[in-house]
Amino acid sequence: MIKAKYPTAAVFLPATHTLNAMQKAVQGCRGCDLYKFATQAVFGEGPNHAPLMMVGEQPGNEEDFQGHPFVGPAGKLLNTALEEAGIPRSEVYVTNAVKHFKFEERGKRRIHKKPSAVEVSACQPWLEAEISAVKPHVVVCLGATAAQSLMGRKFRLTQHRGEFFDHPWGPRVSATIHPSAVLRAPDSEERHREFQHFVEDLRGVRDVLKTLAR
Repeated sequence: MIKAKYPTAAVFLPATHTLNAMQKAVQGCRGCDLYKFATQAVFGEGPNHAPLMMVGEQPGNEEDFQGHPFVGPAGKLLNTALEEAGIPRSEVYVTNAVKHFKFEERGKRRIHKKPSAVEVSACQPWLEAEISAVKPHVVVCLGATAAQSLMGRKFRLTQHRGEFFDHPWGPRVSATIHPSAVLRAPDSEERHREFQHFVEDLRGVRDVLKTLAR
């Protein structure tokens, strides 16, 4: 296996870590090899100082084509869940642990492929800089990959789902499933059950946000 020329994205961050500067600079990132296959890098979006940041795994097929995070089916489900939980979508900054879409081709389709630990680690400087710029009160990791990106590879979502932790990057951090996990449920009954559990997790986030805002 040939190692990437640069082991992380750190050298590609702009001198000034503003969201606007990083959104432009990320298109030139060569911190891992994923840029060779993706259409573009997909940076986070939302209010500059959103109280809540949500971190997914990586852009999907729609995000890769459109250049915006959470605009595909999982993003639409996330918007619905936030509304049911009483969290204004306009107050949420959304991003991903990995900024390029990793996939495998099956005929004309591009199928999501889980990023490796090396690729997740390489992209961490972008995520850390985003958190530092936005300064959210709470960061919610959506799925195991995002959770392990922030809290280490030993973190287990099945054991700590919905719990809140202090983090050296500043905010309170929690983890729940990625909304795509709801979409992958085998039948409508299971999807309904998973969705309601997801909404309950988000209501817990809402309550913590209210407490921190006092």
